[in-house]
Amino acid sequence: MKKIALILVALIAFLHLYIAWFEIFAWETRGPNVFSSFAEDLFSKTVAMAANQGIYNAFLAAGLIWSLFIKDEHWQRNVATCFLLFVFVAGLFGAVTVTPRTFLIQSIPAGIALVLLYLGARKHN
Repeated sequence: MKKIALILVALIAFLHLYIAWFEIFAWETRGPNVFSSFAEDLFSKTVAMAANQGIYNAFLAAGLIWSLFIKDEHWQRNVATCFLLFVFVAGLFGAVTVTPRTFLIQSIPAGIALVLLYLGARKHN
């Protein structure tokens, strides 16, 4: 259970690295294709805002990656929990403010990883 949870943590970290890259470097080029319901001229006007969001996504990825390298199981779970909760809440907020799809992409995987982390911890106790 724990190994599956950590694999999911790694996949979520990779997703947030991709989101960071997208928001920091590809907002104007790929953004209009991804967010086709937004006005085309919106992307050039919001490039700095998107890059700022990208930095936050990079921080989420960094925290999740950091958790994978912590040797103490208790602290690994604590740090992973903290960053997975950040991802979960960000996905929830994005679902309310941008698109419900954000909940599916961010919150559900983070929630599953949290459950698996704690189920894996129960087996070791």
